[in-house]
Amino acid sequence: MHRTSGGGDPVVDAVEAAAYTVPTDAPEADGTLEWHATTLVVVQLRSGGTTGLGYTYGAPQTAAVVRDVLAQEVRGAAVWDVPAANEAMARAVRNAGRPGLIAGAISAVDIALWDLKARLLGLPLVRLLGAAGRAVPVYGSGGFTTYDADRQDRQLRGWVEEQGLPRVKIKIGESWGRAEGRDRERIAQARTSIGPTTELYVDANGGYSVKQAVRLADHLARHGVTWFEEPVSSDDLTGLAQVRQAVPAEVTAGEYGYALPYFAHMLDARAVDCLQADATRCGGLTIWLRAAALAEARGLALSGHCAPHVHAHAAAAIPNLRHLEWFHDHVRIENLLFDGALDPSGGSVTPGADGAPGHGLTLRTADAEPYRAG
Repeated sequence: MHRTSGGGDPVVDAVEAAAYTVPTDAPEADGTLEWHATTLVVVQLRSGGTTGLGYTYGAPQTAAVVRDVLAQEVRGAAVWDVPAANEAMARAVRNAGRPGLIAGAISAVDIALWDLKARLLGLPLVRLLGAAGRAVPVYGSGGFTTYDADRQDRQLRGWVEEQGLPRVKIKIGESWGRAEGRDRERIAQARTSIGPTTELYVDANGGYSVKQAVRLADHLARHGVTWFEEPVSSDDLTGLAQVRQAVPAEVTAGEYGYALPYFAHMLDARAVDCLQADATRCGGLTIWLRAAALAEARGLALSGHCAPHVHAHAAAAIPNLRHLEWFHDHVRIENLLFDGALDPSGGSVTPGADGAPGHGLTLRTADAEPYRAG
């Protein structure tokens, strides 16, 4: 039986959070960071006998933020009023500082709230939000700088030849741009692996200087690269805008937006051709949908960054969606620990097609427990 608010609405009865650290299947690195494990922080909210699930990727301490700071703001909140709960959490962390793991904690709780609401209504989340389209395009993402030529080739061919993905991305900017020669070789090798018709994207993770990024433009064009993600630091909006004006590839950024004003500043600076946003960082689906509206108002598309199963239903609800990042590390973890994972074969996913309520994911607790980190 549901406990209800004064107005009779179901409320959140319990808040749980746990962290799970999963080793990578091989060493992974981009242009500016290397890692050997990834931590998934799962939030579960209960109302009566119904559970909503949300998650983020980040430090294990994120789970403690949920339990020690945010739970008191959400417990007893009306499930229907997700934006009200999101605002209460944002206000509660004023002195703790929002960017980083605290924003991730807010995001995970917000995602769980949307999932809980949809499950209580017996609706797939995309039906609750309202679909703007059905099929959600995805692109294969990985191509880590730690991969040798053979491993990169096998990953790219797997996406293109086995799964039928029409667009793929590799990491460049190795060692903060100090391995430009190898970057160029790997771009050429990627084009050979995927053939002439598959879209090729690159992500420098802020590893280049403005001039270096511009110098690379001819090489990118020669190999048909159409997406140049974070050629310089996303904190350097002026630099992003300069690269955008100078190169033919689309310049994109936005994954480090921890609050809505970040996206407004990026758009005001005319820094990107396509805005990226990550619902597991920016404040959950509530803020992700608002970021999409900001981009739409400027005539730009939005691309979902990583954590594809979090984004899929909301992505189908926006008219200016470009695609979702089918990120190797996160897809592997989401398939390992959740039931309800989507199939990207053919280059898209169709959230809600099976009629499962919410976002359709359920944590396999027994499979997750060996990775428990907090």
